[in-house]
Amino acid sequence: MPEIIPIRDLKNTNAISQRCHENAEPIFVTKNGYGDMVIMSMEAYERQKVMADVEAKLAVAEAQMDAGLLRPANAVLREAKAKYGV
Repeated sequence: MPEIIPIRDLKNTNAISQRCHENAEPIFVTKNGYGDMVIMSMEAYERQKVMADVEAKLAVAEAQMDAGLLRPANAVLREAKAKYGV
C-alpha cells in the first residue's frame, strides 16, 4: 500500500530518507489534501526507469511483430537449422 504523508512531515528529512530506502517504494506527499509530489530512493527511481525502458522496447518489438517486420527467434533458428543442417 502506498505511503502518503502531508508536506509538513518533510521537515524530518532523515526519517523520510530512511523510509524511502527501507520500503523501496515511493512516498506520496500531499499539500492541502491533494497530491503534490512523489519522493523515492535513487535505487527505486533507477529500477523504475529501467523497467519503463524495457516495457517500451517490448511494446515496439510487439508492434513490429504484429506488422510482420520481425519474426520470433525460435522460428529463425528453426529455419537456419533446416537450411544448414545444424
